[in-house]
Amino acid sequence: MSTFGLIGTITSDYITDDAGVRCEGLGGILYQAAVFCGLKEDVLLAANCGEDLRAEVEPLTRDWKTLRRDGLNFVPGAGNRVFLHYSERLKEREEILESVVPPLEPAKILGAFPGFDMLLMVFNSGFDIALSDWRSIVDRATCPIWLDVHSLVLAKKLHVHREYISLPGWRDYVGGVGYLQANRQEVASLLGHPERWPEAGEISTFIHGAFRVGVRAVFVTMGREGVLAATPHETRTVRAPEANRVVDTTGCGDVFCAKTMQLLALGVPVFEAAEEGVELASRAVSLTGVRETYELALNSEGR
Repeated sequence: MSTFGLIGTITSDYITDDAGVRCEGLGGILYQAAVFCGLKEDVLLAANCGEDLRAEVEPLTRDWKTLRRDGLNFVPGAGNRVFLHYSERLKEREEILESVVPPLEPAKILGAFPGFDMLLMVFNSGFDIALSDWRSIVDRATCPIWLDVHSLVLAKKLHVHREYISLPGWRDYVGGVGYLQANRQEVASLLGHPERWPEAGEISTFIHGAFRVGVRAVFVTMGREGVLAATPHETRTVRAPEANRVVDTTGCGDVFCAKTMQLLALGVPVFEAAEEGVELASRAVSLTGVRETYELALNSEGR
């Protein structure tokens, strides 16, 4: 068993597509936590969560025997309530954030060093943690860190559609991180042109920029095309198996992340770990929600 630290935000998601309501339920960092716990790995979850969501979070996670909740802090209010819309006309989903919790303070994570084999930071909302507090964690970390950019490149707005923005200071977040995850839209924002997806050469430029600030491996997720995995010595496209049925793609990148991290912590090489991460994520598109994600990991074969 490995021990993972997870930093992010628990969200309440209401998901629609062009046909209407698709599903609703808890999300955010719980997707990665579900995979780790389903794989029977020890997990410290560090997150602020709205008190109004306690009655959903506690029953959902009650049987996750390897989940440590001492880093989970319930705060007054509704928590992070998110409206997500998927459309054929969009390259990426639309997001409206109706409420948000205060940024996480780093004390619980700092106090848990050096007990982690790996640490994961996901910017589920973009409001998750202050940059200065994030830097204090990176600077004192005693284990490899995986950073998922995610909502860091969305405008910090409530009650309206959050457009993608440029983030010229992205290296301030990435410096000192071992593993970096972003999709093509997020890479576009980091490169300074969120209005269009990057070409292959631009993605290569971004990847090498990440290597210059110490990143060991970069994972650019590309939906049904799979994942572009890169180390300083090699770049490969890890193709996703054809899905028999697509129900909900929410959380698939999170499944990829958690499974790949689990294998990296065991010493599995980057590309082999990414292949197994993509394989598990490809199965996640046929189900919906955190509970089913946990069951998927629990019943999966392999390490």
